[in-house]
Amino acid sequence: MVDNLSYSFALPGGAFCAGVARGAVGELLERHGLAELRETAVLAASELVAAACRFTPDREMLLRVHWQFDALRVILYDRHPPHGSVEKSEKCRKRRSESMWLLAAAVDSHGGDWGLAPALAPSGGCKTWALLQR
Repeated sequence: MVDNLSYSFALPGGAFCAGVARGAVGELLERHGLAELRETAVLAASELVAAACRFTPDREMLLRVHWQFDALRVILYDRHPPHGSVEKSEKCRKRRSESMWLLAAAVDSHGGDWGLAPALAPSGGCKTWALLQR
């Protein structure tokens, strides 16, 4: 049942999307027999969406939830515009990383991992993720 957990869906942008993401991730994990990861995964999805909303308000984002290599991956792609210099990009990355302290604490306490990186797309964007072990 967990082997076919692979979903991607677009969110239109805006703070309300955090609630949509929480509900969707929670329901998916229940249906796929991963209730023990629900609390942390729901928090992770909410924090990823909230960070995207802070740094790229009202822009569409893509949420991906899937099971791969015995771990749950919650990934968010946003449409954060590229910066004009490496220094500005690094400063923005540091600010975003620091803003996700709650995500870091929750994921770390469950032996998981999280991170952020530029999305490899011509239009820019950011990829943030949380990885949770069973």
